[in-house]
Amino acid sequence: MNIKKVVVIGSGTMGSGIAAHLCNANIPVILLDLETEISEKAKERILKSRPPLLFEKDKINNLKVGNITDDFDNVSDADWIVEAVVERIDIKHDIYKKIFNKRKKDSIVSSNTSTIPLKVLSEKLKAEDKKDFCITHFFNPVRYMGLLEIVRDKLNDQKKINYLKDFSEEKLGKGVIVCGDTPGFLGNRIGVYAMQVAMTEAVNMNLSIEEADAVFGRPMGIPKTGVFALYDLIGIDLMSDVLKSFQKELPKEDEFQKVVSGLPIIKKLIETGYTGRKGKGGFYRMNKSENKKILEALNLNKNEYFPVKKIDLKIDKINLLELINRNDKYGKYAWSVISKIILYSSSLVPAITDEYNDIDEALRLGFNWSMGPFEMLESIGLKNFFSKIGDINHNEFLKDLKEKKVESFYDERQKYTDLQTLGKIKKTVVKLDKNDSAEIFRFKDFNIVEFNTKANALDNDSMDALKKATDKPLIIINESMQFSAGVNLNYVMEFIKNNDIKSVEKFIKYFQETCKHLKYCKYPVISAPSGLALGGGEEVVLQSNYVVTHTNIVMGLVETIVGLVPAGGGCKELLWRWCQTNESKTDPDYAPLKVFDIIGYAKTASSPQEAKPMLFLDKNHDVIINRNELLPAARKLLNNNVDMSPSKECKFKLSGKNAREKMHKILEALYNDKKILDHGMEVGKELAYVLSGGDTDLNKEVTEDQMYKLELNSFMKLVENKKTQDRIVHTLKTGKPLIN
Repeated sequence: MNIKKVVVIGSGTMGSGIAAHLCNANIPVILLDLETEISEKAKERILKSRPPLLFEKDKINNLKVGNITDDFDNVSDADWIVEAVVERIDIKHDIYKKIFNKRKKDSIVSSNTSTIPLKVLSEKLKAEDKKDFCITHFFNPVRYMGLLEIVRDKLNDQKKINYLKDFSEEKLGKGVIVCGDTPGFLGNRIGVYAMQVAMTEAVNMNLSIEEADAVFGRPMGIPKTGVFALYDLIGIDLMSDVLKSFQKELPKEDEFQKVVSGLPIIKKLIETGYTGRKGKGGFYRMNKSENKKILEALNLNKNEYFPVKKIDLKIDKINLLELINRNDKYGKYAWSVISKIILYSSSLVPAITDEYNDIDEALRLGFNWSMGPFEMLESIGLKNFFSKIGDINHNEFLKDLKEKKVESFYDERQKYTDLQTLGKIKKTVVKLDKNDSAEIFRFKDFNIVEFNTKANALDNDSMDALKKATDKPLIIINESMQFSAGVNLNYVMEFIKNNDIKSVEKFIKYFQETCKHLKYCKYPVISAPSGLALGGGEEVVLQSNYVVTHTNIVMGLVETIVGLVPAGGGCKELLWRWCQTNESKTDPDYAPLKVFDIIGYAKTASSPQEAKPMLFLDKNHDVIINRNELLPAARKLLNNNVDMSPSKECKFKLSGKNAREKMHKILEALYNDKKILDHGMEVGKELAYVLSGGDTDLNKEVTEDQMYKLELNSFMKLVENKKTQDRIVHTLKTGKPLIN
């Protein structure tokens, strides 16, 4: 079979997200709801969504909308019909009756339910229809979350399940895990249990919600949202409905039942409209005081809101053994939560899956955990875990491991896919070098550099790793959510606090030297970004010979937001690319003005399709939709470019003062309209000086090294400015820009 047309029934959050992502894959989609007007509004929401559900707005042309009364005939020639209506079984059964009366033979029908078992959904279907019916459980937001659980039973046509899995991997870029019909499947069964344990233990140990979120977050390899903030994000009312389903479907003796009821305060929050971010607030809320917005957190003991207290655990990197051995309440809380997650997850093998690592993959793909429960166990170490845990007599999985007296048990990663991912090859690579910020691996005939700082921010150690790794062809890639969020501003500010400006300058020079080395070294260098590639991260990408980029990328040179200019070659490289355009051949100021606009406004692209028009990506790039393909695609590029010709040095003809005056007029207009303030004007003038070539004219040639020097001088001038330092401190503290 071949999926060429899809009908999605139900235009709510999930239905719209599924339809939008099918549009991204250039699959024609019909989105149906009770009334066409409802579907039209969903179409508008897709176009306006933030973060964007579409790779580019033109993808919406793959979507048509209608209603289930007048347009239901579209089901008759659809290859795949996805039901994504409200979680009411009576409504779903009515929809299925209509679908199976209209659909063509051999089409696939699936439900996006996250709570209702397959056996309940299909109980009124004929045996021949059950063969073609399954659950396709996408995670929200559909474009960005990697997991798709396909839930099937023994009646399913296995060939169709396999085809749907392959289609969803290749066309939709999903990590597809096929699982049986058990409550919550894999991701939600463990993920929601973990959330409930984290909340319950926080109350039992009298931790504030800020303290619980600080621990049940980055220190555990879990997104920084934490548990209470995640509840708010999902919706407290929605989570309540999910838990009711678990309570109903799970056996009474299941360990989940001990925490399924949640906190008593939840009922009151829902009744008063505090359902999370979509309501008046939840465990957190934004309040106004003296015309200022203040983030407040709920005190669970007093049931009152107070300004949020920042909790600093002084943890820079994930080290679970160190975390659970802390002799304070945070260590005790971490151990209590982690041990319960490991115990519960391991008790479900093989009941919910034969492959324990599928549970880990579901948590990593569906909840953005950096490691699942079994990877946590491996990270802590079996000996350490068993010395702390106590009774495991009723847990066959752990009993078996203990009896074997092994030190390591974890086998192959990512068994759900045949692709040779970074995660899979890590057990076979040669570890060449490692420092606090990056690691170098050798795999066969090429090197790999993986950054490993918070958000993969770059510092001197990152540059060391990149430089050392160029003795062979190099792929810069990682498994974390971000490629690199840019230069480590904390690292820079530490030097400034110590009045050590020379070390800042030394670092930026080294950054420039490293990026130049990447561009001109003997062997090809390939960047394989996913997630954020901003500031310094984007400068590494810009000066790599080739790029393989995932579709979920955010690229841009955003330094002006913190009062700086790109100084790792970003100004130079983007300017050079724009200088090669046809427009620049007749107008010498075209490229400087274009780049001034892009960098000055700190414009970003949220997909490769958006990045190309801004020339963040040039002709030497590939785009893949499945993140697991990053390494295979990068290797293919390496193999195809073994005899790569060295890059040619950039040489510019820039008009200097002439281009600068045009830029200053733009700045003055923005200043007069109060879109920028005093320091914004100052930053803009420094950027203008760099992009115009400094003190040059069209009769002179500006070399690449001179451009690097212009970048460095402007960066240093700005970083010594108190107003830039204020911007950096404010951004590091709040995550938001300061306009001064």
